[in-house]
Amino acid sequence: MYYFPLQYEQPLFRPPSEARSLILQVTYGCSWNKCAFCEMYSSKSFRVKPFEMVKQEIEQVANSGFKFNKVFLADGDAMVLSSDKLLQIINEINEKLHRIRRISIYARPSDFAKKSISELKELKLAGLDLAYVGIESGDDEVLKNVNKGETYKTAVQGLLKAKEAGIKLSVMILNGLGGKELSRQHAVNSAKILNEIQAEYASSLVLSFPYGEQHFKNRYKKKFTALNKLELIEEMRIFLENTELKQTVFRSDHASNYLVLKGILSKDKDSLLQKINDVLCNPQFANLREERERGL
Repeated sequence: MYYFPLQYEQPLFRPPSEARSLILQVTYGCSWNKCAFCEMYSSKSFRVKPFEMVKQEIEQVANSGFKFNKVFLADGDAMVLSSDKLLQIINEINEKLHRIRRISIYARPSDFAKKSISELKELKLAGLDLAYVGIESGDDEVLKNVNKGETYKTAVQGLLKAKEAGIKLSVMILNGLGGKELSRQHAVNSAKILNEIQAEYASSLVLSFPYGEQHFKNRYKKKFTALNKLELIEEMRIFLENTELKQTVFRSDHASNYLVLKGILSKDKDSLLQKINDVLCNPQFANLREERERGL
């Protein structure tokens, strides 16, 4: 048994690639917290942690003997904090934790849009290297139906602004979010928005229903029919076919994904599409392929 110096307000979430990072809660919950598909922070009201508490926690980590080279700023969209508050936190991290080589954060596109280029560049220079952004869809109708609070235009504007400042982006698309009714336009326009942004990293998760499908339908603004497994894979095929990415690291290997896909787009686009076509042309082997990919 060992003692870790920080106590978190649960639930706590972080991206898979931040598994070995110091998770530093600088806000609680999500400032938007209205998306029909998301229950991550439904048990929390959004609050900003006082800087003195954050400062004390950084000092506790510095004096604990634990060593980290990456820091992830939680909760849901800590980028909503003002640039001054974020700089204060980042400077404290740099002063007390001397081995840090990357600071990352969850963000909404609107968080970037509300900050000036000079502010974003200052944050980048201080050490804010990577932002994880749930785009969810590039289709305005889908975004409206799930009450995302963003549009194709606002997402592109905010994220290109972050890129201009030098902040790397890891963006996520939610497979199945438009249901059968909007599947094709969800796939095509999600590829289109990625083509405009050219994020360094992109991933795809599958829409899930933690409180049941009917609960989601009650929050969704139009008719929704969930896709089955093969239909979800077909939607991924349409999505990948329409991507025109140059050097984006793509991952579709979350526990929710039925078919694991990994590669660099566009270099591996054809091989990923071939993998999808193999399953769609031989659906009787779909379960076998799923188990093989998951190592079962």
